[in-house]
Amino acid sequence: MKLFTTPLRAALLSAAAALTLPQALLAQDFSGETIEWTIPFGVGGGTDVWARFFAPQLSQALPGQPNVVVLNVPGGGSITGANQFANRATSDGLSILGTSASTQYPAILGDPRVRYDYADWTAILASPTGGVVYADPKYGVTGPEGLETLKAEEIRFASQGATALEMPVLLALKMMGLNIRPVFGMESRGAGRLAFERGEAGIDFQTSSAYLNSVVPLVDSGKAVPLFSMGVVDADGNVSRDPSFPDLPTFVEFFTEATGAPPEGESFEAWKALMIAGYSLQKMVVLPKDTPAEVIASYTEAARQIVEAPDFRERAGEEIGVYDQLVGEEADAALKVALTVDPAIREFLTTWLSEDYGVRF
Repeated sequence: MKLFTTPLRAALLSAAAALTLPQALLAQDFSGETIEWTIPFGVGGGTDVWARFFAPQLSQALPGQPNVVVLNVPGGGSITGANQFANRATSDGLSILGTSASTQYPAILGDPRVRYDYADWTAILASPTGGVVYADPKYGVTGPEGLETLKAEEIRFASQGATALEMPVLLALKMMGLNIRPVFGMESRGAGRLAFERGEAGIDFQTSSAYLNSVVPLVDSGKAVPLFSMGVVDADGNVSRDPSFPDLPTFVEFFTEATGAPPEGESFEAWKALMIAGYSLQKMVVLPKDTPAEVIASYTEAARQIVEAPDFRERAGEEIGVYDQLVGEEADAALKVALTVDPAIREFLTTWLSEDYGVRF
């Protein structure tokens, strides 16, 4: 899967090569240490699953094989935990943060609750992801032909918040004309899934890692019906099928077949921008920017060892999805590209969130 165009990816690789640190800097030793990995979500969501997939591998790959402990700090759609990390993290390599779209979107939109700045962090690993929207079988809908049936219902959707990672999902459902009643305040996507399983929500969304681990069993047992994947959006706005869910139509395919015309206009341009900013590099491992070069080099080399392992792609396909991982300077450079959103799109999004959900910026 290529989330960036060839020229852009080549430029990022070139920048990474120019900034590669010498092997002499890889002398950091974490023997006997414990690394605290802050995950600003509750247990069971996609970011938590992703972190627990990488944590033991990071422990093995870092010099000295330190203990890597995942610390869940839910709240505010990830803002609470990210703010805490920004305030408390040490620069000795013993504090790392796992971010998600729920961390990126509020920062991009200027949410007043945000007390962190991505400019203060260095990304050493970036994991793209996708996700799937699925519905309660009670609606009797299995594909695009059932859109009118769904439009006749008021459907609850358990969400972390209007500016959380569900934002492109909410926008997609709005574009299709569904009468969605979001229930905000979930501490993670895992909590949203549990609300769906209890019958408190009629439609749900999970990122690839959580879908593969927790929703596929629901589908297999007839308790959930997948509607569409969000798809993969490259830097030019082209949408293709998610390699982790090649048999599912993308949102664009679902919309086109259901309505007879492809999505277009400001809403669609905003949706694509959200996908690039929040899903092309959705989950990232970051350290404070003032972390010593030798520590950053050790983390970069560890991340590279993990993703270049011969069996990594197979294992990742079962747990977090089949996506190309970005490491070191390539991840950091790509992050800056992804977080650059056109001012007109930002204005559209803030207006929509204000009018539909009363969110003020």
